[in-house]
Amino acid sequence: MIAREGNIVKVDGAVTVDNVSVMTAQGKALLDDQCLIVDLAAVEDVDSSIVSMLLEWLRVSNQHNRQLQFINQPESLKSLVQLYDVSEFIPSDEMDWVKEEQRET
Repeated sequence: MIAREGNIVKVDGAVTVDNVSVMTAQGKALLDDQCLIVDLAAVEDVDSSIVSMLLEWLRVSNQHNRQLQFINQPESLKSLVQLYDVSEFIPSDEMDWVKEEQRET
């Protein structure tokens, strides 16, 4: 399930090949002219299809000149992002904190 609360899009449950098409479409419908935070804390099960879903959301956001930030990524997603070498597009939460700390010093 995907729901939006203000500028936060919350993803809940499994994101696998069985439901990724529906989840991708639901998420795209929630994207608009705001910069959004995608909260993945409630994601329970993933396979490699989640990477394509997040990249598609990024593509749509970029078309609207908006940014997405992915927070609370499960370890399984972080592993897939690293495996597919797309951390430049889907940085981990820790990378965001490191960048923020570097700006402050």
